[in-house]
Amino acid sequence: HVQLVESGGGSVQTGGSLRLSCVASGYKFSSYCMGWYRQAPGKEREDVAVIELDGSISYGDFVKGRFAISKDNAKNTLYLQMNDLKPEDTAMYYCGAESGTCGTWEMVGYWGQGTQVTV
Repeated sequence: HVQLVESGGGSVQTGGSLRLSCVASGYKFSSYCMGWYRQAPGKEREDVAVIELDGSISYGDFVKGRFAISKDNAKNTLYLQMNDLKPEDTAMYYCGAESGTCGTWEMVGYWGQGTQVTV
């Protein structure tokens, strides 16, 4: 079965950086789209960054060039490099995967347990 395990969260000061990782197992890594999503207390989950099956990448409007999503098919790992972090980036960050499209979090069927980012 599909398993997604995130790591790399933590507490950083404003302007700091973090690199999140998501190790996937239980499916053919290259056959699923993957993305990062976040949810702050009392707020709806939102889309952070997505890599679709065709390799196209999209980011939430709030990213504004600060984050970069990437994947290593040889390691079955998805990454999110986050720079210039702001207090409003504080949230639980989730890795998601889907066999179709990952364009929005509502389309994603597989989730990790999340990793907390506090700025």
